[in-house]
Amino acid sequence: MADPAPAGPALMARAWPQVPARPVVLVPVGSTEQHGPHLPLDTDTVIAAAVAHAAASEWARSADGSGPAAVVAPALSYGASGEHQHFPGTVSIGQEALGTVLVELVRSLSGWAGSVVFVNAHGGNVRPLDRAVPQLVTEGHRVGWVHCRFDGADAHAGRTETSLMLHLAPERVLLDRAEPGNTTPVAELMPALVGGGVQSVSPNGVLGDPAGASAEEGAALLRGAVTDVLRRMPGEADRHGRLQPSADAVPGAEAVSVPVPGAER
Repeated sequence: MADPAPAGPALMARAWPQVPARPVVLVPVGSTEQHGPHLPLDTDTVIAAAVAHAAASEWARSADGSGPAAVVAPALSYGASGEHQHFPGTVSIGQEALGTVLVELVRSLSGWAGSVVFVNAHGGNVRPLDRAVPQLVTEGHRVGWVHCRFDGADAHAGRTETSLMLHLAPERVLLDRAEPGNTTPVAELMPALVGGGVQSVSPNGVLGDPAGASAEEGAALLRGAVTDVLRRMPGEADRHGRLQPSADAVPGAEAVSVPVPGAER
């Protein structure tokens, strides 16, 4: 389950002497879980990595040399996915374990990084991030987190994620197997989701409808998410560690470029 090829400077591709001094380190946070019958298990990880790499690339392109460089760490591909546990293929480490991993990663990275930004693409990881990042801030670390935001997004394995994957990894999308799931707003499903997981409200694991998904829509969605991350990277964190939009966002963020499928493969 490999991440998409980097669109920006990747920590894994650099020898130690080439890592810039005190960079901003973006850490993609995803999951390994069912995404209906048509999307791969690492969909969230692929998306988080794509957003992080594109943001790092745009950060570098727009930099004037006065600010820190941005690099991308290897993605966290296991998250808190207990709500999907009834479906084969799901691998969840749970909220407590994920929180511990997040804390230890920042403690290690802070030895040489200027700051750390977690780029999250899975809703089940929100609570561990909300707990771990404020703890790290009180320890004196420069750290925050952002959630990948997609305008008009449905909940899970529907049109939004299908469009994103058609843009990022079209060869891994099985459109002939795509089918609608439960399209009820998630807020209305939440009591049942908490009690019985996704299977209790959607036998096929889809919360939404992939019909109408396209690579073009995926590119636009990705562009919007990257622009949002760039606005938040220089910002201050709220009490949950979530970075807020900043007036000092990267110039030209509105014209941010996004990865083109196959261009780096």
